[in-house]
Amino acid sequence: MINYNPDYKIFTSSLVNKSDIISGFSTKVLGDGNKIGTIMNFFKENSIVYKTIVSLGQIHSTNIETVSPSKEELLKIEDTDGVITNKSNVALTIKTADCLPIIFSDKKNGLIGISHQGWRGSLKQMVKKMIDKMVKYGGSKNEITVAIGPGIGQCCYDIDDDRYFRFLEELDGYSEKVISIWHGKKHLNLTMLNYLQLIDSGIKKENIDSFPFCTFCDKDRFFSFRRTKNKDFKEMFSFIIKYN
Repeated sequence: MINYNPDYKIFTSSLVNKSDIISGFSTKVLGDGNKIGTIMNFFKENSIVYKTIVSLGQIHSTNIETVSPSKEELLKIEDTDGVITNKSNVALTIKTADCLPIIFSDKKNGLIGISHQGWRGSLKQMVKKMIDKMVKYGGSKNEITVAIGPGIGQCCYDIDDDRYFRFLEELDGYSEKVISIWHGKKHLNLTMLNYLQLIDSGIKKENIDSFPFCTFCDKDRFFSFRRTKNKDFKEMFSFIIKYN
């Protein structure tokens, strides 16, 4: 279940967060997640201890890295949209403002991960690649829990014909389930697409949390790239860290 924590001012997943795992999806009241100082201040103010913060240079790819604690407080990984670790005290972070943040955890096997995917990453089936990478790294599909965070809803995500036909061609098995025609426009359901890809990857339905809100609609709590319509848009941050 997705819950709001009024003390931290973040949304959390009861499936992912355990006694030794902390994760969450921020709200706009915490500030711009594009600025690493925003994330560091959040950790400090809420006594979230870490050795290393991992920040990704996101490019809408399916590039995934595995990491360990660094000598530096901040580890920036360029050209990457997913990261996994089996180490403690490593805070994995991403930034989003309509694209989906997705958090992964395999408590039994000591793995955590996080990824960013908009329509490009979803078209390339980023979540399937994250699951495959976690399994290769020692995880189990039966043990992996996943939280799909706040992104733009189908209500507000209309796509052009070029993008529509790309989905028909490359994701034919999903297109009828995730694309609808509303008021003459084609609308894509990013959350449902990633949910279905997780199911097809072998993740149990009961191990998946999904977010009920739309970042475009909910202007009081979330930043939105589409709503802002300029290059200087702000983003939320999402994170996960484990201690054992």
